[in-house]
Amino acid sequence: MKLTLFKYVTEEICSFFIVSLFVFIFIIMATRLIWMTDLLVNQNVSFGQLMHITLCMLPRVIIFSMPAVCLTSVLLSFIRLSSDNEIMALNASGISLYQIMKPVIFFSTVSFIISGFIAIYAEPWGNRSYRDVAFGIVKSRVNIAIKEKVFYEPFKDIIFFINDMSPRDGTMSDIFVVDRRDERVTATIIAEKANMFQREESTVFTIRFTEGTIFENESDLERARYSSFETTDLNIDLKDIMSSMVSSEIEPREMYIGELIHTLRNSRVEGIKRNLAGLRLFEMFSIPLAVFLLGLIGAPLGARVRAGGYAKGIVLSLFIFMAYYISITGLRYLCETGVFAPCVAVWIPVFFLLIIYVFLMFQESNYHPLRTFNRQDA
Repeated sequence: MKLTLFKYVTEEICSFFIVSLFVFIFIIMATRLIWMTDLLVNQNVSFGQLMHITLCMLPRVIIFSMPAVCLTSVLLSFIRLSSDNEIMALNASGISLYQIMKPVIFFSTVSFIISGFIAIYAEPWGNRSYRDVAFGIVKSRVNIAIKEKVFYEPFKDIIFFINDMSPRDGTMSDIFVVDRRDERVTATIIAEKANMFQREESTVFTIRFTEGTIFENESDLERARYSSFETTDLNIDLKDIMSSMVSSEIEPREMYIGELIHTLRNSRVEGIKRNLAGLRLFEMFSIPLAVFLLGLIGAPLGARVRAGGYAKGIVLSLFIFMAYYISITGLRYLCETGVFAPCVAVWIPVFFLLIIYVFLMFQESNYHPLRTFNRQDA
């Protein structure tokens, strides 16, 4: 009987878990669908490169989704059991919610292990690989960094405005460029057309302007000159486009445990980077623990929800997840600015989740379903 009940509840939770995980991954990835479609259709990024980018993004997407997915799967499972009066039948047979919790604890433990593996190993690997793949794409297709009909700074100290850019050959039309890399002289280039090309095995590429005018102003504004040209070149190093991608310095979100500990022990590392390293290290353990507790919370909460069914369960799951996400986002900001120590702040949401779970389980001694307003209550 105990084994049958264990398998029955576990299968119920796992079915909701698989569906919830795919739904959350789809929703998160759908927010990047336009960007990915633009890379594939307009920027000539290969399908293989696009799949590689997606694979690198998956660990971060999954670890972000796991708290909500675990809570939703357990909560909906127990709402279904409660709505069909199966929990009442089990209680009448002498089986309490504490005994039904065994498969929930097993599921939450497995989710904790999976989340821990992703946070400790898969997510740093994904972040590193994403940087390498993105830099490879930018190196092969520099014009990805160029946008149309907007003033912006894709390269350090270089402001661009391009009215039109051909997706076929990369020819730009009606270009306005302000080059402020030289502290002594600011160069403004206005040209009818421009093309980009890059030498093999080089990080430097050239923008060749055709039929335009160049204005040069000295920093003290005492001298200014301009000249017309048929062609002129502007050389830009890829390091100016994505310095973090070509830098040998690894960001905290790309570090494994040993590297994070080494960074924190290095007395020369100070400020925001030190705070981010500490935050990243402790989150490798606090987030999986939050996943474990949210899975446990779903059981007593779902057992109390009858009216409203799945719709109410989904709303409750999203509300609890949003409260958790907002709290960790706010605490991350406070840690980055140095207001809170990471070793304390990251455990605050976990502590409150633990209190919620203990409270819900304590209330089992005085169990009554959560009520919803209807006409009979009025």
